[in-house]
Amino acid sequence: MNVIRYTVNPRLPRSLQPLSELAHNLWVSWNYDAVALFTRLDYDTWIESRQNPVQTLAMVSQGRLKQLASDDSYRAALESVYENFKKYRDGETWYKGSSKDAVAYFSMEYGLDVSLPIYSGGLGMLSGDHMKTASDLGLPLVGVGLLYRQGYFQQYLNADGFQQESYPENDWYNMPVRRCRDKKGQDVKITVRIGASQVIARIWQVKVGRIALYLLDTNIEDNSEEQRTITASLYGGTRDTRIRQEILLGIGGIRALRALGINPAVTHMNEGHSAFLGIERIRELVEHERLTVHQAIEALKPTNIFTTHTPVPAGNERFAVDLINTYADSLIAGTGLTREQFMALGRENPSDHLEHFCMTVLALKLSAYNNGVSRLHGQISRRMWNAIWPGLPQHEVPISSVTNGVHVRTHVAQDIIDLLDRYFGPRFAHEPTNLEMWNRMDRITDEELWRAHERCKSRLVVFARERLQAQLEHRGVIGNHLSQAREALSPTTLTISFARRFATYKRGALLFRDSERLMKLFLDPERPIQLIFAGKAHPHDLPGKNLIKEIVHFANQPEVRSKIVFLENYDISIARYLVSGSDLWLNTPRRPLEASGTSGMKAAINGVLNCSVLDGWWAEAYTPEIGWAIGNGEEYEDAEMQDEIESKALYDLLEREIVPTFYTRGQDGLPRDWIALMKASMREIGQRFSSYRMLVEYAENFYFPALENYARIADDHYARARQVSAFLEHVQHNWGSVHVREVARPDTAGLHVGDTMTVDATVKLGALKPEDVEVELYYGKMSSRTEIINPQRSPMEAIDHLDGVWNYRGRISCDTAGRQGYTVRVIPRHTHLVHPFQPGLIAWA
Repeated sequence: MNVIRYTVNPRLPRSLQPLSELAHNLWVSWNYDAVALFTRLDYDTWIESRQNPVQTLAMVSQGRLKQLASDDSYRAALESVYENFKKYRDGETWYKGSSKDAVAYFSMEYGLDVSLPIYSGGLGMLSGDHMKTASDLGLPLVGVGLLYRQGYFQQYLNADGFQQESYPENDWYNMPVRRCRDKKGQDVKITVRIGASQVIARIWQVKVGRIALYLLDTNIEDNSEEQRTITASLYGGTRDTRIRQEILLGIGGIRALRALGINPAVTHMNEGHSAFLGIERIRELVEHERLTVHQAIEALKPTNIFTTHTPVPAGNERFAVDLINTYADSLIAGTGLTREQFMALGRENPSDHLEHFCMTVLALKLSAYNNGVSRLHGQISRRMWNAIWPGLPQHEVPISSVTNGVHVRTHVAQDIIDLLDRYFGPRFAHEPTNLEMWNRMDRITDEELWRAHERCKSRLVVFARERLQAQLEHRGVIGNHLSQAREALSPTTLTISFARRFATYKRGALLFRDSERLMKLFLDPERPIQLIFAGKAHPHDLPGKNLIKEIVHFANQPEVRSKIVFLENYDISIARYLVSGSDLWLNTPRRPLEASGTSGMKAAINGVLNCSVLDGWWAEAYTPEIGWAIGNGEEYEDAEMQDEIESKALYDLLEREIVPTFYTRGQDGLPRDWIALMKASMREIGQRFSSYRMLVEYAENFYFPALENYARIADDHYARARQVSAFLEHVQHNWGSVHVREVARPDTAGLHVGDTMTVDATVKLGALKPEDVEVELYYGKMSSRTEIINPQRSPMEAIDHLDGVWNYRGRISCDTAGRQGYTVRVIPRHTHLVHPFQPGLIAWA
């Protein structure tokens, strides 16, 4: 049957025309006045559309639109919001530089809004906040991702509490996305060879304030049925599907930007899924600039940024040799890479031909700028990937850290935002990088902050009751159980929320290890607690699903049925209620497996206090003035012992500190000590864990230097890249003859603080010259294991030479007392190296 398709758009009265532009820009999602315009159209329709402004416009009757077109109150509200939108869109921004060249941000998922279901969890939420903040700052950033026909799965529980999954289709013609078209009105498409197939992808645009996100879609008639499934679902399908998605994202993403006339001068890989973009950039330089493959690599590395999010080796994307070989030839076509060279780029040990191909390793080897997502995660990442830079001390591995942050106006409830705007002043909205505004928290009275929190909490309770009732009805529950759902939870009881992905390392059931102590907390007649859980387990994660089932079974006990709620299908909408209406945010990962986490940050800026293991972001945020820590940051080899110790520590905190602090009230009924913690938490977390702080760090440490690198390297037909490549080729060819022959042992007796010690060394450079290398003194305090700790580096000066053997001299300043040591090392030196640490190029005494 040949079906001819067409789209019918709502007919908006002239005075309501701006609604269409607003509906197609996710600026609406972080501006409550704009959201109110769509809820006022028809609140029931807004809910039915899953809070989707485009679909709401399509569903509202023409009669209702005509009625509002003559409503002066509604028109005035629309005019006010639209004026604010235009001022935002066209106004001055923090970034004042050129937008000629773009920073292209690649991510597998984006958690921008509930109306755009192309996210699964924390990685997507971070990507969404990254995009919104880049828009607020005016950065020349563009996003690239995939348009999933089904997005991530929808979760529901069966009668036994076991997770089930459904995969509803997305209707992109009623969502805030638009197809990209050329001047002739035709779809903009790109082609990518994936294995033996030519795959065609259509491009869609999502407007995110001032900037855009572009999504690739293979579900088009140009492709075979198999090819159309590449963008069927997020993290779905087989390993073969996964690698095809990642080829499309990386290689297709670069081609999509080119097709749209955008120059991705700098690329930022958010996790390793998009690392094949480096291969495409190599191909472009080899083909268009006539560079060799080695020159191309040196040209692109200073413009590549990679952010890793995974603190365990098993969590990084790896493909078996047989699978990667299926696609290798199509990947490297036109690059000048041999298959062996390509495989070596994805292996920690290039000579191990059985090692799987790792996308994280590929990204690290093709990027000059690498980072983890918290200080602790940066340390772990340097340890995890030390083998890529053999001989380099762990602390010098070129992986830094930028701790995650959250976009305030997306995640703070309207009641709280109103308070902040009123007491912080207009600069809070108009100068987003001025984080000192959070120091004005004490201007807000305790009464006003607590009343605002109580309103948020009341809304959470009402929402949870409605959700619970709908869940039970869906499971076929009737009678008394259903009526109890209408009275579940209390707006005056200490409410603890645990909401995150149900992976076993996050230990969602840690609080249930001692049911007797927990029951006492629930059933205390004067100071009870109540719990709200939410989160999805991966469809193939049976232990994670069993954790959910265990919680649901416990919650079905008659004594606590109204005190524990599990909210199904955790998403952005549920998260907004939880992070604003809870009293305490609970986080119990098994350290050090939480790379960062952001949900606790969102809770904190709403005045919700954190109780967490010292892992991820909380390891650097925690002080006793802003919340509670479970343990002292210990790491255990015995997981069972760790769970037992930390569960007891959690019970102790609840019984001795948290519950008493919450319920201790003054004569005015206010928990003054709790409110003091709320204020301190909001002040500290608002400043230190804002996405504005995060994006300024990315911009100043990575984006701006990388854009400058691009301008320098691309100048004069990539002459500098050719120089660096020739230099490294020369150094690598001759490095085998470089070694430190002798280090003099000066008389160290009688040294005192303030003295200076002179050290001489003899270094064989062979065919290399002093200007090709940096010879350094490497010195500092000695540990009990005779290791140099917190080392310092000091360059040595070439004095004279004979037949390729050079005498060097350096000086050590004795600034501190105690047992100390030194050695000498040699590393490459070139003006245009972003950092001197090249794999395999380091020689120690």
